[in-house]
Amino acid sequence: MVRGRDIQTGLPRSIEIKTNEVVKATQRELREIVKAARDVLQDTPPELAADIIDHGITLTGGSSQLRNLSELIFRRTGVKAVVAEEPLYCVVKGTGIALEHLDTYKKTIITKR
Repeated sequence: MVRGRDIQTGLPRSIEIKTNEVVKATQRELREIVKAARDVLQDTPPELAADIIDHGITLTGGSSQLRNLSELIFRRTGVKAVVAEEPLYCVVKGTGIALEHLDTYKKTIITKR
C-alpha cells in the first residue's frame, strides 16, 4: 500500500501496487547498483577483496530495504550481502563518529595527499 498526495487532485490517496510494478519502475537503478558493486569489487586490492568476500557486503540506506536486494547482489557478484542494523541511520551514525574523531581523520587525509 502506498499513501501520498494525488498530483492531479492534490488530495490524499492510497493505492496498492504490486511487486512486479516496483521492480519494473526501479529496474534501471537496480542494474546500476549491481554494476557499481561489481566495478568496486573489480578495482579493490586483493587483500581488501579477501576481507569483503569473507565478511560480505553490508547494505545501508533506504534502498537496502528493497525486498531481495541482498539476494540480487549475491547472485550478480558472488559475494554475500546483508542489510545493516538500522540501515536508515548508518550514514548519520558514521558521520557522528567521524566528527568525534575529526582530528585523526584530518591527519589521515592530509597525509595521503
